[in-house]
Amino acid sequence: MSGLTVGGAADVCVVGLGPTGRALAHRAMAAGMRVVAVDPRPERLWVPTFSCWVDELPEWLPHSAIGSLIERPAVWAKSEHRIDRAYCVLSKRGLWDALPLDDATVIAGRARVVEPHRVELADGTEVRAATVFDTRGQAAPGKRRTASAHGIFVDEDVAAPMVRPGEGLMLDWRPENGAGPGEPPSFLYAVPLGDGTVIFEETSLGLRGGMPQHELRRRTLNRLAAHGIRLRGDEPSEAAHYPLDDQPPKAGRGQVIPFGSRGGMMHPITGYCVADSLSLVDTAIEAIRQGADPIEAMWSREARLVYWMRMRGVYGLGRLTTDQAKAMFDAFFTRPPRQQRALLSAHDDYTALGASLFMTVATTWPFRWRYDLVGWTNRNRWVGWDFGPPQDLSHLLETPSSELPDHA
Repeated sequence: MSGLTVGGAADVCVVGLGPTGRALAHRAMAAGMRVVAVDPRPERLWVPTFSCWVDELPEWLPHSAIGSLIERPAVWAKSEHRIDRAYCVLSKRGLWDALPLDDATVIAGRARVVEPHRVELADGTEVRAATVFDTRGQAAPGKRRTASAHGIFVDEDVAAPMVRPGEGLMLDWRPENGAGPGEPPSFLYAVPLGDGTVIFEETSLGLRGGMPQHELRRRTLNRLAAHGIRLRGDEPSEAAHYPLDDQPPKAGRGQVIPFGSRGGMMHPITGYCVADSLSLVDTAIEAIRQGADPIEAMWSREARLVYWMRMRGVYGLGRLTTDQAKAMFDAFFTRPPRQQRALLSAHDDYTALGASLFMTVATTWPFRWRYDLVGWTNRNRWVGWDFGPPQDLSHLLETPSSELPDHA
């Protein structure tokens, strides 16, 4: 298509076909708009695992998009908590099939120029549209506040000593990952995927620059070994490393509209993005139909205040020790359901979020740890921490170290 101009009469151009970009293109098409979508590999199924609270999903998304359902996920801090709120892992194929683009013009290509009404591809092709959405995701985090995770996919029968079908660990802070009390903290996230496997994912949130994959893998294997689970070492794995502090865009018509993680929809504390993005798709499309500013429609004053308060939360989380994190989460998961939802997922419930943050700090013990939470002490804890080189992990596996793949 080199040198061609396409989409001259298009209403919407979506650059990037991750889950949020594909949903945006699909719903714009369903609303009767003429849509052009651009992605380097538009037929590639997504690689990351996506999860969310069931009540976050929009009503138009069919149940087939859900891969596995966990009615009461568990949290381990100082003690076990059960969250009375259904959680799910999305089916990659089910979600893909629920978002067909049959009537859209889909172009395989990489965008090198993205402007308010024009997208230029690497081969010279130009796409023109009345509105351009940029959903390409985020740049590397550098030394910013970061979410880092290393996930290992384990057969359900092997995973059973820790996670049984229908159950899941949202946050597991038990001291089983081999990290000492004077090292940056991380927790385990472990859920069944609905395809016969369970993902065990050691996760770090809020550290500047994040935690390296080799350290997260070591901690994951230590946790599994503590429960008598030893892997071969060649199980499939996935890596995550992305910034948590991309801010919502400024309102204003006639500009490229950042959407999804690029558009400030990455939750600064949890690192979740897909469900909030899916729930805002129709808001953005309806604003276009009415000739309004989609950014202003999606980002009310209340929503921006929620984002600001959550950023205060991730600053606090990123400087805690493991014991402090456990105490803080013990306090948080005693909050009423609305306050928990306000922090974990609600887009604009600022009053409940304010109460949740205040009461979590106020009920965290010992009292002196509250100073770290609010940043009066140890504000730069863990900055520049040296995690050292990758270690030999053969003692945690069944496979000799000479046969292990390189995960450094």
